[in-house]
Amino acid sequence: MNIAFGLKAHSGWAALVALSQRDGEFVVVDRRRIELVEELWAKQPYHAAEQLEPNVARGLVKRGIAAANRIALCEMRLAIKREQKRNNQVIGCGVLMTDPMPDWSVDEILAVHFRMHKAEGVLFREALSRAAKATNLSVVEIPEKTITAYATKELRMSADELNKTIAKLGKTCGPPWGKDQKEAALAAAVALRRLGV
Repeated sequence: MNIAFGLKAHSGWAALVALSQRDGEFVVVDRRRIELVEELWAKQPYHAAEQLEPNVARGLVKRGIAAANRIALCEMRLAIKREQKRNNQVIGCGVLMTDPMPDWSVDEILAVHFRMHKAEGVLFREALSRAAKATNLSVVEIPEKTITAYATKELRMSADELNKTIAKLGKTCGPPWGKDQKEAALAAAVALRRLGV
């Protein structure tokens, strides 16, 4: 089967839902939580660096970002291999994104607490998007704040039809099927539709 991943990131982890279509209906192929950090501090590298001397702080943030990118790539490769073992072809990936960051330096981010939250909110989403691109998947970046409206337009469904479709997916695969899984499933569905499947 041709499938697409949908990803919703949090600090240090992401919800992954893999969808396919059979007879015009979406089908959940896989659903899991993927970890994106190895050490607790790396969930919030800017916060971990907040009280450190500037050079040490910059180094810690750089290590945290590098680790997030490395682990996201490793997890993406593992997810693709799992699907290949099932004889599935991963054709793309929908990643829920926030608004992009201004081009602030680490020092500028650490100077304003709100910026640290913004930077950490963007970090894992960008790591997942980069990882998907590095594995040669087509990536559809989807605005997280407007995912429902975006999905209704892309999937050509009313909000009611969309809600019923997502609820049905949850019933077929069982719990957990919370907001994270629902939104990741929407991202995967949009990626499937956008990529012509």
